[in-house]
Amino acid sequence: MSDIVVQKAVRPERTLSGSWLEVIASNLDHHRATFLWKCEGLSDAQLRQRPVPSSALTLLGLMRHLQGVERAWFQRALAGTTPRFFPYRTYATPDGDEWYDESDATPAIDVYEDYLKACEESRQIFAEVTTDPARIVPNPEFGDTDVRFILEHVIEEYARHVGHTDLLREAVDGATGE
Repeated sequence: MSDIVVQKAVRPERTLSGSWLEVIASNLDHHRATFLWKCEGLSDAQLRQRPVPSSALTLLGLMRHLQGVERAWFQRALAGTTPRFFPYRTYATPDGDEWYDESDATPAIDVYEDYLKACEESRQIFAEVTTDPARIVPNPEFGDTDVRFILEHVIEEYARHVGHTDLLREAVDGATGE
């Protein structure tokens, strides 16, 4: 049995023209797959490496964070439901925020499967929560926003963290790419 966590990631082509929601959904899937592509072929130990001086930045930590992004924004903010988050170990930051504890011993394969599940949950409710992109959604972080802003924010989260993933992956094993 291989200790590789993400065996193969297939990056879908993006929709370049179509309805706004088709383009957004396509870009979200592209960023999700790009994140996994950057983690492809790595072991549990490699996903846990801290190749830069940060106590909270590993590829596995980003995977935990992005499952939280999926559930918080799609399920809690857009669908108004209570997400079922995996019980990862967390800690309080000096600012009072909560962050994933990198000493959490959850196997990387379980984190990966949870991340895939969170993405699938988001895909399943996407059409339901985006029927009215102008719908105002209460948002304690930014103030009241519309659905379009939240979808753009999720893409922003992915874009930022895929950039981090590029740097971490190169530091782990020298692999680079687009």
